[in-house]
Amino acid sequence: MSRKPPERITIANGTARLAVVPTSGSGIARYWTEAGARQIDWLRPTTPEALAERDPTGLACFPLVPYSNRIRNGCFRFAGELIAMPRSETREAHAEHGHGWVSPWTVVARSADRLTTEYRHAADSWPFTYSARQIFQLAETALHVRIELRNDDRRPMPCGIGLHPYFPRDPDSRLFAEVEGMWRNDPDTLPVEHISPPAPQNPARGLAIDRVELDNVFTEWSRLAMMEWPSRNQRLEMVATPPLTFLVIYTPAGEPYFCAEPVSNCTDAFNLAAAGITDTGMIVLAPGQTISGEVTFRTHIDGVPQLGKPTEDR
Repeated sequence: MSRKPPERITIANGTARLAVVPTSGSGIARYWTEAGARQIDWLRPTTPEALAERDPTGLACFPLVPYSNRIRNGCFRFAGELIAMPRSETREAHAEHGHGWVSPWTVVARSADRLTTEYRHAADSWPFTYSARQIFQLAETALHVRIELRNDDRRPMPCGIGLHPYFPRDPDSRLFAEVEGMWRNDPDTLPVEHISPPAPQNPARGLAIDRVELDNVFTEWSRLAMMEWPSRNQRLEMVATPPLTFLVIYTPAGEPYFCAEPVSNCTDAFNLAAAGITDTGMIVLAPGQTISGEVTFRTHIDGVPQLGKPTEDR
């Protein structure tokens, strides 16, 4: 028997609409434009079934705190301490995506076009107390999502932040992003070797989503990605601020979506850093310190800008 779906809070600006479910990971349920008789979804909309089951993997987007993607076997060492966490909510062998996506958040501020939510985490198997905020600001042709993470503990905390958006997928969907490197994975989808992206998997050359299967993290990302749906004559720019300089691209075969995730750390960053590998993106927050990053989604219908050149909000 399905549970009652969580409350959706909708904000609006002109023809733009955003629905958020604070008690279900403060995830985005839907981001769309009212275009006359059409409703244009810029993120994969959540199904009623996913909402009723509170399934975060069915959301349009969810936050990644206090780290992004997988931690091998849910274990790592930091400052001489072994930290071991339960398996992920998806029952993988590895901890995944942190706590925010599977936890209720609280609404702390709300207006017609702006929403702020907060999550507070008390130390448990993750032995650090912290708090996180998401600020959703909606413009008529842009959505700004700011994510903040503060170390409320009395000792330094390793961490990372990010967003996990799902985009609708057509047979002709394309993705462009300037990157320099890529982590090759082992069979558990964990990084084992940093390489230059092979041509067929290089988003800088443009990816035809239906022709490539990826679940990899790309490094030295320019912080601009472009999603195109040529048959719809639609394009979406995704622009991020530091420290979101890694991009995870996920294109599972046979699914009606793909993901391009702006994140601050590579997959399994804590274990890679403990092994002496630099540039994993692992951030260490001092007590009371905060990090933040912002992702802007800019929408274009019919008339579109020159590829690779971000535009200002209208």
